[in-house]
Amino acid sequence: MNNALSDILITYATKPHKELNALLLDKSKDDLISLFNDLLTIYINDKNSSTIREFITITLAGYTHSNKKIGYNGFKQSVSIGGEFIACEAKPRNICTGDNNNRKTPRKLDGGGNFTDYTPERLKKDLAANLNILVSGFIDGQLIYILEFPFCNEGFTSCLKLKLKKRFKNKSREKGTFLRSASFGFRDYQNCKKLKIVYINVKALKDNRSNFNGKFYNFLTEKAK
Repeated sequence: MNNALSDILITYATKPHKELNALLLDKSKDDLISLFNDLLTIYINDKNSSTIREFITITLAGYTHSNKKIGYNGFKQSVSIGGEFIACEAKPRNICTGDNNNRKTPRKLDGGGNFTDYTPERLKKDLAANLNILVSGFIDGQLIYILEFPFCNEGFTSCLKLKLKKRFKNKSREKGTFLRSASFGFRDYQNCKKLKIVYINVKALKDNRSNFNGKFYNFLTEKAK
């Protein structure tokens, strides 16, 4: 983080807003553009928070983002007359190519995602909600794709049921126990008849082929035709 951005963040957090305004007014237009770009780069690539990537995914898919910690990530109203609200869960992933330089096995986008602290009760709730899943992929903060499919797709739910069965062995779940990561891959939904391509940046996809799982890359290029 450069010193100018550091000063602005510290001033925002520790000083009256009039001092922040004075600091910003003292910057040139080019300086402000540079600072804003630096801040966005940090925020969108944040490894500890996917909030902005989640917001981008949900908004581009036509949903309204929800800031509530409990509940689904977004919602929209069905286009039919008197249509009900449709909920969605976003599963964005971001690859930081700089980090891959220090990894023996580089991370790659593979169309997968995961649910944290999942339970049989949560699965039952999600099935009843009839929500949609949004899977998206970013590379160094650049959006490459968004895919949408219904949660109730048989291949997808079978994957989650199998993982829950393995974790809890068909026994009643004890209080405070969870499946820490209920992961899934693109093969669990690739044959879904209602799979929708919300967004694909074809050029960025081709330019970043090395950052994709091979089979998923072929899957996306075929869908992009």
